[in-house]
Amino acid sequence: MSTSAHLSAESADSADVIRTSGTVTDRLVEANERYASRFTDPGMDARPVLNVAVVACMDARLDLHSALGLELGDCHTIRNAGGVVTDDVIRSLTISQRALGTRSVVLIHHTGCGLESLTEDFRHDLEMEVGQRPAWAVEAFRDVEQDVRQSMQRVRTSPFLLHTDDVRGFVFDVTTGLLREIDPT
Repeated sequence: MSTSAHLSAESADSADVIRTSGTVTDRLVEANERYASRFTDPGMDARPVLNVAVVACMDARLDLHSALGLELGDCHTIRNAGGVVTDDVIRSLTISQRALGTRSVVLIHHTGCGLESLTEDFRHDLEMEVGQRPAWAVEAFRDVEQDVRQSMQRVRTSPFLLHTDDVRGFVFDVTTGLLREIDPT
């Protein structure tokens, strides 16, 4: 399997080859230097062109821009473990809507999510290990469709959000790349 972190000599010229020594962060910084050397300011501001915010899982298998046909500047992207609508996601959506003009919210969970195999015992285990219980919930779930419905409900009922009429939820299939829309009821 080839990823951006594992470019072969055949797929990149010598100026683009990512070195194999050093830390992953060193390689990322090196890649950024190459990116910046060719970078041109696109001349846009922080307001997304499509007036949409996408909330999705942080899973590395989700290439949201490609999967949704998005370009730089089209949307706000908010990601966390599970794509769960937490207080911090509501904070980000509130800023996105009230300060930066978004009106639509797209929620994307996915098949094979790691949160389906965790429980809230994860917090207990952390407490036993480090001596302090995390203030946050794991937000583990067993039914991805039900969790999408719960996330949609959290967005739709938030008093801080101005626009809750265009909130849609989906499950991304990591083996086919297709989105499946979830009925909120």
